[in-house]
Amino acid sequence: MTASLKPVFFLTGTARLRSEGRKTTMRILLVEDDPTVRAFVLKGLREAGHVVDEADNGKDGLFLAVSENYDVVILDRMLPGGIDGLRILETLRGQKNATPVLLLSALADVDERVAGLKAGGDDYMTKPFAFSELLARVEALGRRGRPESAPQTRLVVGDLEMDLLSRTVKRGGEKIDLQPREFRLLEFLIRHAGQVVTRTMLLERVWDYHFDPQTNVIDVHVSRLRQKVDKPFDKAMIHTIRNAGYILRAD
Repeated sequence: MTASLKPVFFLTGTARLRSEGRKTTMRILLVEDDPTVRAFVLKGLREAGHVVDEADNGKDGLFLAVSENYDVVILDRMLPGGIDGLRILETLRGQKNATPVLLLSALADVDERVAGLKAGGDDYMTKPFAFSELLARVEALGRRGRPESAPQTRLVVGDLEMDLLSRTVKRGGEKIDLQPREFRLLEFLIRHAGQVVTRTMLLERVWDYHFDPQTNVIDVHVSRLRQKVDKPFDKAMIHTIRNAGYILRAD
């Protein structure tokens, strides 16, 4: 746990990077249980133009790390939930996942840093740290990790297509007009096509809510999304899984 730490951040560094002409936007996973550290790092990375998913425990962090595609993973060493940072890292490497991983830790001892790097970490930073240095290291890892790859800008499931750059959606070649929240909801469902996604997952990943799992906001938006994505067509793609959540599939 890292609640007693008082990290140092220099968020003004992100504005400087933007003014100099930013490189490719990266998709980053941040796994950090300290809410103060997580909030500052999230703010800085997003101000720098990157897309960031977050988890505050090892279980959720492992789920995202193995089920999603990221350019860089920022991983705290000590995490609640019975799964620490090293276990997540070892699982990734055991699955031949070469996504660059930067370890964050209050453990500054040389042996601890060596253990993290030997487990498959690509870089290691100790707390407290300057955000400008963290950003520079993360972007360096991103450049090194995928030198020839282009960011995914088009998602397709069956006859449903989503263009992330133009923010457009088509089904069967017909354009579907979506509100920003509907677009984010559909994007999450498409990225997890064939998987059951719970209401809690949607609240946390699409609405950034971490409370009130009984709210009906999910059902309301899914209903509206179905009116646009499913109703005008012969076959429904968004299905309700009773007592579980929702699943998007082509068949």
